[in-house]
Amino acid sequence: MIGVVLLNFGEPDTGSFEEVVPYLERIFVANASLEPGRPIEEVRRRARELAEARAPGLVEEYRKIGGSPLRAQAEGQADALSAELSARGREARVLLGMQFTQPTIAAAVERARAEGVEKLVGLPVYPLCGHSTSVAALAELEREIEASGWSVPLAGIGGWHPHPAYLELRADAIRRYVEGAGLDLADAGTRLVFSVHGTPVRYLEAGSRYDKYAEACCRSVAGKLGVDDFLLGYQNHANRGIPWTQPEIDDVIRGAVSEGASRVVVDPISFMHEQSETLAELDVDLREIAEGAGLDFHRVPIPHADARLSGVLADLVESTIEEAGSGPLELFPCRCKPDGGVYCLNSDRL
Repeated sequence: MIGVVLLNFGEPDTGSFEEVVPYLERIFVANASLEPGRPIEEVRRRARELAEARAPGLVEEYRKIGGSPLRAQAEGQADALSAELSARGREARVLLGMQFTQPTIAAAVERARAEGVEKLVGLPVYPLCGHSTSVAALAELEREIEASGWSVPLAGIGGWHPHPAYLELRADAIRRYVEGAGLDLADAGTRLVFSVHGTPVRYLEAGSRYDKYAEACCRSVAGKLGVDDFLLGYQNHANRGIPWTQPEIDDVIRGAVSEGASRVVVDPISFMHEQSETLAELDVDLREIAEGAGLDFHRVPIPHADARLSGVLADLVESTIEEAGSGPLELFPCRCKPDGGVYCLNSDRL
């Protein structure tokens, strides 16, 4: 039996202070390399300090949106993938493994072992391969398997945004929203804006091609919509005072006014679920900035339950477990995590 661990960042369900502080603390400890040279005691103290400083703002975001729907939507994606693999004649167990909340990656490994899984596939639900998301999640999966003493064949999947059906479903989501809102992307006053989760510049300097993947994905989706002139901005979380990806989405929205826009259609292209970064940072905070600048603000819902998504994920799983060239997709060794056993759709494109 195949085991598939859908790897995810995770997010607190209710967003209470008691949930948020340890969640943020785990994130800051995991990214301690952004401030190198600190002993472990100092790393933990610094993580707690950052978490307590950031928590009130995040708790307020969760209050505004009534908690996070991320886990429920992730569970729906896992169920859909399980059904799709079954329909293809695959005996598979699909499990969720969250990097920073429940259910943890360690718990997913334990369950897969207990249920007799004979081969494991790690599939990060991040279409754009990044250091702190896809690479970190796969590395944690490897560590947890090793720590458990379980000898199981493991294959990982890196970036997969170039999948044709994925690009099409993202374009369709924008198309549906625009038509439903009575808008026209060809109108000179309407600007299509893609919002991408930011990443520290240090990761890019170390070789991550996250920004190139983001640009390529946006260009592909815009092309399917017949849009040549689009904008791209990053949602950065600059807690440590280090450089992050530019331009920031707030500045992009403000700049759209000087370019003659009267309305913006924002698509959170890097996100696979509705969560605080979409429901609060975009729908509340970015809307406020846009409307304060005189823009009509429109935000495209994330197509997390699109029926085609399970087919995309199943294609990735099948192509990973089959012999090279015999699956539905042609995968390549992942450049973001080149230590073997990880494959992606990116390597031949950039």
